Amino acid sequence: MNATPRVLAVLDDLLASAASGGRGALWHLAEQGRDLDANVVRLPPLAGVGEHQEDVLDVLLVVLAGGGTLRTGGGTLRTGSDTLDLAPTTVTWLPRTSRRALEAGPDGLTYLTVHRRRPGLTIKPAVRAPATAYEGGEAPCMLDLVCPECGRLSADRNPRFCSACGEPYPG
Repeated sequence: MNATPRVLAVLDDLLASAASGGRGALWHLAEQGRDLDANVVRLPPLAGVGEHQEDVLDVLLVVLAGGGTLRTGGGTLRTGSDTLDLAPTTVTWLPRTSRRALEAGPDGLTYLTVHRRRPGLTIKPAVRAPATAYEGGEAPCMLDLVCPECGRLSADRNPRFCSACGEPYPG
């Protein structure tokens, strides 16, 4: 059986129909049987995603609208520093194990991320293992840890309120 390509979204239409003050994921790839994950994310003006490290996946980040800054955890970008100005059409590779943080500029920042799909979460039997034992698998997407109000990434794995602005997390 051959799979049939199809249009999933038209980015100009998606961006035009999104609420101007909207934030977070505007769209995500949800097709069954896929090997990729993709998200269109909007950060409002001057909001950010705190410094974090993705240990398992390479991520491709494509700026669609607005602008901002990508900061690395001390690594040097092609500019010779640890920051890179982001503008529409900028395509950036974020290799696994790299530390990075994003900050939107005065017009906000809307970007597309694409990476290999993470396997679904599974329930495992409760077995006590040494704290240093590797349990395997990959971490879930971190979008649920991004504050819906200010865009900061929570260090808490199950946040109830944002430590930066106090906004409650959904769910």
